[in-house]
Amino acid sequence: MSRPLVICDCDEVLLHMVSHFGDWLDEAHDLDFVLEGGNFIDAVRPRDGSPPLQGEEIWPLLNGFFDTEMHRQTIVPGASEALVSISEYAEVVILTNLQDEFRTARAKQLSRFGIEFPVHTNQGGKGDKVERLLVEHAPPLAFFVDDLGVHHESVARTAPQVWRLHMIAEPSLAPHVPPADHAHARIDDWHEAQHWIIDRITEGESA
Repeated sequence: MSRPLVICDCDEVLLHMVSHFGDWLDEAHDLDFVLEGGNFIDAVRPRDGSPPLQGEEIWPLLNGFFDTEMHRQTIVPGASEALVSISEYAEVVILTNLQDEFRTARAKQLSRFGIEFPVHTNQGGKGDKVERLLVEHAPPLAFFVDDLGVHHESVARTAPQVWRLHMIAEPSLAPHVPPADHAHARIDDWHEAQHWIIDRITEGESA
């Protein structure tokens, strides 16, 4: 019989990213990074008074960060230990919204922090990929952990039976982002989150 499946995001869930991205923009590009409400719109601002950068200008910067600066990222406290504990009860996979070319680098990055689970990359909404993972693993119940409400909505639409946990582990960001409407719970601490997941597994009921 297959085991439960936990599908977990990476940036701002397992690893801190935006704080290090902001530092790099300051150092390498002379740009200010003011992220309000979790939205990248208007967040990247030139210091000469020019309008904030738009999406087509931000994506190359993000790709540049992941291409050369992933070593800056730091582990979220308790994340590695929590996933190891959860793995005693369930299969764990990482689902990260990066270009496919970064999958190997992401897996090596996580391994350095003791997180050695399969890594899947994705672009856009995560619902379709979650649905494919469910077909592949055929778990009796499944969990999805992510920091972005748009992905919880996507998963709720394609796989409503999946338990959805909204987590923002970046303390400078979490207070400014309300709980996702399509998540079952909002927990920003891994010690509490692991117990929430294990309790649902023990109960054995799908969402």
